[in-house]
Amino acid sequence: MGKNLRQQRRGTGAPVYRIPSHRFIGKLKYPQVSEGEGKVVDIVHSAGKFTPVAIVQVQGKNELLVPVEGMQTGQVIKFGGEAENGNVVELKKIPEGTRVCNVELRPMDGGKMCRAPGSAALMITRGDDRCVLEMPSKRQVVLDARCRATVGIPAGAGRAEKPFMKAGKKSHAMSATGRYWPVVSGVSKNPVDHPFGGKTKPGTPITISRWAPPGAKVGSVSARRTGKRKR
Repeated sequence: MGKNLRQQRRGTGAPVYRIPSHRFIGKLKYPQVSEGEGKVVDIVHSAGKFTPVAIVQVQGKNELLVPVEGMQTGQVIKFGGEAENGNVVELKKIPEGTRVCNVELRPMDGGKMCRAPGSAALMITRGDDRCVLEMPSKRQVVLDARCRATVGIPAGAGRAEKPFMKAGKKSHAMSATGRYWPVVSGVSKNPVDHPFGGKTKPGTPITISRWAPPGAKVGSVSARRTGKRKR
């Protein structure tokens, strides 16, 4: 009788695979205010993120936001004001050609997209109802004009330019974020660790039933068809 796969063991929530969320500073999201001001109290490091975290005091409460390049302690951030660096503005008020980050998918959801260091979206077209943004992947998305975004580029760009040099440094960094690392291909593993393990021969089917247990769903799950498509 074989043992569970590694991805199945991770799903049980054992301490060795558990994310160190007790070290996370908190969720970064916009406060539920349409207009107002906030003051940057401090910019700190967060173990679970690659960007620093800005602690902004809004209406007597400390909120956690994604800082942009050029933001500093003591700076005043405006919500619903002009499209200046660091301000949180609705998309319909942001001029074309402006770089924005921490973009909301739906109005007042707190910000979902373009939060990684240096990953900013570009305002292409704006209107009273809909706005078009170009993502870092060059894909264009259409969003509600009432969605909010931070004007500027997320701080921490250039982080990946410095090499880790040692595998231990990389391992510690990935462990702090709770990410699955190292990522090894299935065919390079042993048969007990992955369904594709053991250097399977060419022609071995990779289709799997939709009713397979969690962790065993790898490859083409419940594929409609297999083989090379004929033209």
